[in-house]
Amino acid sequence: MWILKVLPRKRLSKFVGRWAFRKFPKPLQVQINYAYARFFNINLHETEFPYYDYNSLGEFFIRRLKPSARPLSAAPLVHPSDSVIAQHGPIDGTVMIQAKGKDFTVEKLIKIPDAKEKYSDGYFLTYYLSPKDYHRVHSPVTGFITQIQYCTGDLWPVNQWALENIPELYAENERIYVEIATENGPVGVVFVGATNVGSIVLSFDRKIFTNWKLKTMNKVYEQPIPIEKGAELGMFRMGSTIVALYNKEIMGLYKDSLDIKKVVKVGQWRRDGDSYGQRLRDG
Repeated sequence: MWILKVLPRKRLSKFVGRWAFRKFPKPLQVQINYAYARFFNINLHETEFPYYDYNSLGEFFIRRLKPSARPLSAAPLVHPSDSVIAQHGPIDGTVMIQAKGKDFTVEKLIKIPDAKEKYSDGYFLTYYLSPKDYHRVHSPVTGFITQIQYCTGDLWPVNQWALENIPELYAENERIYVEIATENGPVGVVFVGATNVGSIVLSFDRKIFTNWKLKTMNKVYEQPIPIEKGAELGMFRMGSTIVALYNKEIMGLYKDSLDIKKVVKVGQWRRDGDSYGQRLRDG
């Protein structure tokens, strides 16, 4: 895998992103979309529009789903994306697991001054979005978006080889941290870029557009933006990874509900559907 170290990863990713949104003549575009869907076994019954209505592969890639495709769980926390949970567990001080023998820290992942104070001894989940997955990301909680941070960086792939060989990979790659204030403290949703991720786009702030000319920046919203659990936060224009961060208080309140499946769907939580949410309401 030495070739990964010499590839012009950012330029290659920008090229792939532009190519994906190129519009080919309609008959050819229909074939491209259909071939992609067949190859990756995409459920075409879930898509907002038929595959032949998307004018580029990129548009098909960031497709929305039918409103009924992802019923929203009544649980207080939900998964933010269709994905595989690559890692999850308690945050040991501020240390999280990247892969066996490889760790990274909250402070390096998000460089806000009070990162340690907010997430020390909390809980993290790392979601990997494969090419077949729905690539829009949704809020795991109800609250207010108070700030974001964009960190420029590399675009290493997030495959198993890279996770096992690139130290602090998620903290090295380009990423956006979205902070959501809840009644139980802050929740962080970190969009992590990767090779061939054309860009990351935020639904609530279209001025943020990664892998272009942005410099590392923090942005605090003087008027926090309300967000409902399950509402759209943003999207990957090609695939990558989400790291969700939960503070110590949330970890204490909901640790018994962290019965996590490996393959998850956005808006859902436990194997038993909404029964956990029902138990909360029933006291």
